[in-house]
Amino acid sequence: MDKLRRVLRGDETPDEESGIMTQFSDSTTFSWSTRIKGFLICFILGILLSLLGSFALFLHKGLTVFAVFYTLGNILSILSTCFLMGPVNQVKKMFASTRIIATVIVIATFILTLVSAIHLHKAALALVFIIIQSLAMTWYSLSYIPYARDAVKKTFSTCIDA
Repeated sequence: MDKLRRVLRGDETPDEESGIMTQFSDSTTFSWSTRIKGFLICFILGILLSLLGSFALFLHKGLTVFAVFYTLGNILSILSTCFLMGPVNQVKKMFASTRIIATVIVIATFILTLVSAIHLHKAALALVFIIIQSLAMTWYSLSYIPYARDAVKKTFSTCIDA
């Protein structure tokens, strides 16, 4: 009813004239409690997948299984924030100028880790990509904390100069 009132007042254009993203956003809006539940479910599943991967290290071909589970856990953890921000806003923030390089490296290492573990069957290469993935995820996460990257840069430069 409120939407009809806004249209009649001229505050909003009818659905036929609004953009596809506006229509998509309006049709997929969740309540705050649903967003929190979705976030928690995805985030906890991501952590569980990463932990299961850690336990798989003790199995035969464990490093390959670890690489797959760890990467899927990280992907789920990033996707969990889509529930909080919304998918369109999440993608906009991920590809903002301050974090585009970190985002591209994170996505590339996700792909390279999975390819090296599943397709190439190179556990050592997958481990290298996991290390890069962890560092890229840390750098990406720090981009959401004001001045955190600057503090890390200063700390490392101080340690190197000393």
